[in-house]
Amino acid sequence: MQLIDTARQYVSKYVALSEKEFDALTEILEIREFDKKQHLIREGEIENYMNFVVKGLARKFFYKGKEEIITQIAKENDLISSFESFLSGTPSNHAIETIEPTIFISITRQNIDNLYLASPKMERLGRILVTQQFLSKEQWNYDRMRLNSHERFIKFINENTDLLQRVPQKHLAAYLNIKPETFSRLKHLLKKNK
Repeated sequence: MQLIDTARQYVSKYVALSEKEFDALTEILEIREFDKKQHLIREGEIENYMNFVVKGLARKFFYKGKEEIITQIAKENDLISSFESFLSGTPSNHAIETIEPTIFISITRQNIDNLYLASPKMERLGRILVTQQFLSKEQWNYDRMRLNSHERFIKFINENTDLLQRVPQKHLAAYLNIKPETFSRLKHLLKKNK
């Protein structure tokens, strides 16, 4: 029940649903649990779920040669999915893997489409969530281009202090597009200056 309350709090930030509307939503939500280092999806598979992180961490990435390019690290109250695959029904360019044991509340594309047909509020909720994802990705892309590695590191740490202890350093460095040795040096300077 606590998981559903978490979903209710998240949804209510964007749209007010009646009990009946929220009950219709909860009937089609799936609670999925994954151990550490388990794939939700691999490159080339079709994404069937949009996932809300209730507890844990996951990362979205693709390979450029042998190098992993991490495009998202999702923690509690974040959405994660291979969105281009989920929305288009085409094979995913990304893989999603858990970083620690993780619980998701997930919904399929078919169930989302059915909700949209049944309720204008649900369609509005979907539009708001997609817009939030787009804006977040736009800001991240802008920061990656505009900020140097030191500035990206400081901004990320200020906004995600907890992830410094929870996410392996190599993943954080890849996500921030910083060489691992530069990341180590910046982390050392941060500790020194505290």
